[in-house]
Amino acid sequence: MKTMQYKGYAARIEYSDEDKCFVGHIAGIRDIVGFHGESVESLCIAFEEAVNDYLDTCRQTDITPQRPYSGKVMLRISPEMHAEIAMKAEAHGKSLNQWAAEALACAE
Repeated sequence: MKTMQYKGYAARIEYSDEDKCFVGHIAGIRDIVGFHGESVESLCIAFEEAVNDYLDTCRQTDITPQRPYSGKVMLRISPEMHAEIAMKAEAHGKSLNQWAAEALACAE
């Protein structure tokens, strides 16, 4: 599945049968920022406008905009699994972070 992306933000999209339009929200932040459109094209425009409005509002009110994700992921795994994947990463000439990022990128 592809997601709409703009300025580091992603959109969560649903279809409202009641309103006969697409309804979206910026994903991954606690602030509620919504938008809607009757076509994919109008939805894309509305998403970009929503992100721009959110960033402008934060700037005007001197609030730091929330960022969707930091890029840090904490996993709890057994010490045995940790050792096994660390050895696999080293065997491939990679850091554990590089190896894990590649493995996660392949997951569906």
